[in-house]
Amino acid sequence: MSNDATVTAADIARLAAVGRAAVSNWRRRHDDFPQPVGGTAVSPTFSLTEVEDWLRGQGKMADSPVRERVWQTLRTAASEGMDLADVLTFAGAFLLHLRADPGRWAGLPDAPDDEVAGTLPEVFHALPEGVGTGAAATPPSAVPLARALSQLVDELGVAETFEFLRTRYLEHHSRRVYLTPEPVVRLMLELGGPARAVLDPACGTGTYLKAAHEMFKDVDSLLGQEIDDTTARMSAIHLALRDAPAEVCPGDSLLADAFPGRTVDLVVTNPPFNDRGWGYEQLTGDPRWEYGLPPRMESELAWLQHGLAHVEPGGHVVLLMPPAVANRRSGRRVRSELLRRGTLRAVVGLPSGAVPNMAVALAVWVLRRPSPGETPADDVLMVDTSSDPEHFHKTALDAWRRYEKGKSVGTDSSVVVRIIDLLDDEVDLTPARYLPQRSAPTAEGSFVAAHEILEEKAAELPRVVAELSSLTQASTRADVPMTTIGELAKAGVLQILRPPAKVRMGEGNESVLTIEDVAAGHEPTGTAAQDAEHVRIEPGDVVVSLVARYPVARVVTDSDAVLGPGLALVRAEPSRTDPDFVAGWLLLGAQGAALRSSTSSARFDVRRARLPRLTLDEQAELGRAFRKLTDLEAALRDTYRQGADVLRLGLEGLGAGTLRPSG
Repeated sequence: MSNDATVTAADIARLAAVGRAAVSNWRRRHDDFPQPVGGTAVSPTFSLTEVEDWLRGQGKMADSPVRERVWQTLRTAASEGMDLADVLTFAGAFLLHLRADPGRWAGLPDAPDDEVAGTLPEVFHALPEGVGTGAAATPPSAVPLARALSQLVDELGVAETFEFLRTRYLEHHSRRVYLTPEPVVRLMLELGGPARAVLDPACGTGTYLKAAHEMFKDVDSLLGQEIDDTTARMSAIHLALRDAPAEVCPGDSLLADAFPGRTVDLVVTNPPFNDRGWGYEQLTGDPRWEYGLPPRMESELAWLQHGLAHVEPGGHVVLLMPPAVANRRSGRRVRSELLRRGTLRAVVGLPSGAVPNMAVALAVWVLRRPSPGETPADDVLMVDTSSDPEHFHKTALDAWRRYEKGKSVGTDSSVVVRIIDLLDDEVDLTPARYLPQRSAPTAEGSFVAAHEILEEKAAELPRVVAELSSLTQASTRADVPMTTIGELAKAGVLQILRPPAKVRMGEGNESVLTIEDVAAGHEPTGTAAQDAEHVRIEPGDVVVSLVARYPVARVVTDSDAVLGPGLALVRAEPSRTDPDFVAGWLLLGAQGAALRSSTSSARFDVRRARLPRLTLDEQAELGRAFRKLTDLEAALRDTYRQGADVLRLGLEGLGAGTLRPSG
């Protein structure tokens, strides 16, 4: 492996889990900080080896230097005349080949360069079909890159090695891709599933297909198409490394459908919005427009009908839509046909911010292709989750499950509307328009009760804050030997448990603690079918999020639930380890992972989380300090939630006239 890899200040910050300002401060304050070896005065580069040595000497190393060395080796290969995406394709091909025949590369670290180089071209045979031969080229620095990849595989495994490289690539090309948040993805799949065959015609980085592979136990076919060749290539490799039965093709689904004539149980996608160049002129007579020709400015209705053309009778199409699709005048005819034929089943309005970087609150449309001879449905479910952003997933799914089972649906956030009442001049499908106003006669009493609870919670805050006075500033930093969660697991001090690969969410009555529950600090809200492979949570377990954007770790005190997707469980041996101590250091590690990553797919490696080697008494003392901070977090969160309720009830009461100033 080459030892002359270089890193930027941003890379150093990632290695140390600090901001770039801290790196600049180190350069000014420490005379022994490594000197630049390249770059420019504004953006210097440093020797990775020298930086590693300095960070270790200062006790500041947080991230894996092996990962950074692999990434820099990959970037070096890209600087020698190849596109970075093509080098990443080679890396993916090598990892696929390594997974298929690990013995073939067992002697790689000791083999001569020419011997390794002679075998590398064969790795491209492992690429999935449809990836494209144009990207199948061996980079000039293939040998050191292959050696580096093999070393990282020993640390992370094959699939997670590519996940790390793909995440880094997406961080550097964030404008090239659009990532749908995981809670929205899971909601859409649960609204349309379960399914054995799934299609995403605008699959991007493969988020929906990967989640379907994890959620649907019996899925046997995952089809995806993506207009950007590079993104399609990465998605195909990413899914193949996770043994997903996926077929991903590059191309424009509307203009050049990669799967003509093929049908699935579920089509789910986040299509391009407001795309004026979707192909209106070329596709005017296309047979997919069963519900009417999509207007030139209504690309979303083209994607909707493309999905219906690929779904079996009785199957579902679930799309993420901008709110304007519900009431644009130009789309009235198509919306009317969807209603008359009973194809549109539900519209779920999401809260603002559920999909970041969108100026408007989006909606999820759920459609079902009627079976031949079936009596068309005569109503549609309308759900508006804007009043409770933290629980939008549960609100929407509960309403949908009741509606599917024919049970009564009618709350402040959901209502069943007769189709005949929607077929007016506007055909407006905006959920909020049909929901009752929250100006009930009991608003005054609700406000008073909520205000009393808020006063109680606010009065409790000073006590929780006062508990922090026991934490004092240390005069010197303690020099304590460190270890990792992974090393403690190997020693039998604790266990690391994860849920089964596919949890059938929403299918049964098994209580499931979801990643959203842990992040929000509330009781389990998920449900799943019972399964012997479930990981049942016990009091004293530490539950930690594996998704970097949810930096959270909590000690469970009372639970009768199983572990949900995206979570890990650390079970400590009480006679050797304090749970609050472990949770505190896991939270520090999770926050560091969030700081180092800017994509929603980034993962937190629990095994690499660092913590000091202390006696049990010392752990308990530090654990109690961590607990005081988490108690403060919980108190602040509860007070904020109660304050939001008081604000809402006060506004509604004043607006409805059920509240008035007393003087």
